[in-house]
Amino acid sequence: MIHARGLTKTFGTVEAVRGIDIDVSAGEIVGFLGPNGAGKTTTLRMLTTLLRPTSGTATVAGHDLFADPTGVRRRIGYVAQGGMIGPMTEIGGEMELQARLYGMRRPEARERVSALLAEFELAGLERRMAATLSGGQKRRADIVMGLLHRPGLLFLDEPTTGLDPQSRANLWEHVRRLRDRDGVTVFLTTHYLEEADALCDRVLIIDHGRIVASGTPAELKAAEGAATLDEVFLALTGRALREGAAA
Repeated sequence: MIHARGLTKTFGTVEAVRGIDIDVSAGEIVGFLGPNGAGKTTTLRMLTTLLRPTSGTATVAGHDLFADPTGVRRRIGYVAQGGMIGPMTEIGGEMELQARLYGMRRPEARERVSALLAEFELAGLERRMAATLSGGQKRRADIVMGLLHRPGLLFLDEPTTGLDPQSRANLWEHVRRLRDRDGVTVFLTTHYLEEADALCDRVLIIDHGRIVASGTPAELKAAEGAATLDEVFLALTGRALREGAAA
């Protein structure tokens, strides 16, 4: 689903991403971890066509990232951290509009929206403004927006940030179901390392623009002699704060 080689991004004299290689197979849930300023967000934006790489090669969802970014966008779903629906927008209407923009006729769009709302425990909330939803409901609505066109690859950027433990657990159940039942490949970023440990088939850790570790959570813990992914993460990236760093 993702095959990238030597992917690089520079901003002036700053090399934010330094020739990374990424492979993600169909049906995997892969976590992409890194401290602030490590190149995580820049990489995600490149893979989702929001930022053109400086150099390298990449195929995403069967389409060349450089030669066919439109083809990539048609095959992927992307759920941004900042939300997908305006706060004073009725969620059902926004979802139907998005489905129509993907080329669905009105009856098909309504049917697709209705099915996804039911699947993500949002049935009956179609006329609600996004601002009136709970945190968990908002994030589930965001994921519905990313799934309307039936993508084979879903990118999730910090999907559970700010959610309470119950809402986080509920959201991960939905993510697992997408993979197990529908075969959707998921590439996600998160700062909750215990979630990555429990949810992800594999984990990639980026630091200073380079991939510093790749493997299953069990493999990474064994390699570092660590009991948790938090310990692995700190061993590989250090303990210094990077609060002012760009993502």
